[in-house]
Amino acid sequence: MIATIGIATVLGTSACSAGDPSGSPAANDGTPSGSITVYNAQHEELTQAWADEFTKQTGVKVTLRNGDDSELGNQIVQEGSASPADVFLTENSPAISLVDNAGLFSPVDKSTLAQVPKHFQPSTGNWTGIAARSTVLAYNPELLSEQDLPESLLDLADPSWKGRWAASPSGADFQAIVSAFLELKGEAATKTWLAAMKQNAVVYKGNSTIMKAVNAGEIPAGVIYHYYWFGDQAGTGENSSNTKMHYFKNQDPGAFVSLSGGGVLATSKNATAAQAFLAFVTGKSGQEILQKGTSFEYPIASETDANPKLVPLEELDAPEVDPAKLNSTKVTDLMTEVGLL
Repeated sequence: MIATIGIATVLGTSACSAGDPSGSPAANDGTPSGSITVYNAQHEELTQAWADEFTKQTGVKVTLRNGDDSELGNQIVQEGSASPADVFLTENSPAISLVDNAGLFSPVDKSTLAQVPKHFQPSTGNWTGIAARSTVLAYNPELLSEQDLPESLLDLADPSWKGRWAASPSGADFQAIVSAFLELKGEAATKTWLAAMKQNAVVYKGNSTIMKAVNAGEIPAGVIYHYYWFGDQAGTGENSSNTKMHYFKNQDPGAFVSLSGGGVLATSKNATAAQAFLAFVTGKSGQEILQKGTSFEYPIASETDANPKLVPLEELDAPEVDPAKLNSTKVTDLMTEVGLL
């Protein structure tokens, strides 16, 4: 009942601001109806669970178009006013900031933003955080003792780490981490660190592949997001049983918490339902689906606790970064310049 009330609350603001010339308008009383299309770069299983429950509660049909962050973000920008998307969901915030910077979002309803703490919102107010994931160093304790763990992500630039750590520079996850590094430390320091990474890091494709390599003893450590480890542990543990996770904390760039984002396209043909969907995802019901699911990401809204297996967000001591300022284009330019891409 709480979730249903949360959806109803948001309708007053969204219903007055949007009609639907496509033929699937909201009902006259502001109740969402018709259908929406969600461009989804989030975990497919999670977003499908959100869509199914939202449809169950409202009757609104949700069509998902799944892809990755940069693919869908660039697609929306290319489509511009012709985009069929009503909602865009991402795993990391640089891709959604790309769409925001192109001026393609409607502001998120204030009642939805009220469900999300300010530090999980961009300064623009045109999209909102919906989930979070923490940067960690997965390591093999047989190859790397606890006392030899780096105190900072910056330490991995030291020549002593040559060939001893892994990353996936082509992935949106790692590029989001570098985006935070850029915002926290500036362009010169970021370029220097990336150049050292080019010399020191062993490149793998994907966080799961990194974790498998660390687990198998191919390499002592690798930079990944936390949920890959917890997801494997919840299953067979075959790709993580020989690994542990090191949290940098201390507001280090290596303690960066990346926001997954959600926004409503300004060209949505059913903005009432689109805004209601975003309100649902950040509401109690949507966040509890995240909490109890298998993605092992952090809920961030509606005062929803994380899965008890996770280190509480407040204990991560993450650096404060405005997600609206994370710049994926500059990051890929720098990574290309030093030869990582």
